[in-house]
Amino acid sequence: MLELIQEVKAFIIETLDLEDVTPADIDDDAPLFVEGLGLDSIDSLELGVGLQKRYGLKIAAETEETRQIFASARALAGYIAAHRTQ
Repeated sequence: MLELIQEVKAFIIETLDLEDVTPADIDDDAPLFVEGLGLDSIDSLELGVGLQKRYGLKIAAETEETRQIFASARALAGYIAAHRTQ
């Protein structure tokens, strides 16, 4: 799982073109949105498209489940591990 968490961090950085951010800068359990990494709704759309392309995942927009999936790098990695098709 730790390898997938690192992959998810790299995926976030690459997908959102985050300059001056490394996987080590992202805490596994820190929030990705608002506080923590500070992502916003546009970032969530970009991540959703990226998840579909890379892992074959479709995530519904703005539901409680979506908020849980994107809660942290660890939560996102857990969702990918359980649901990916690619």
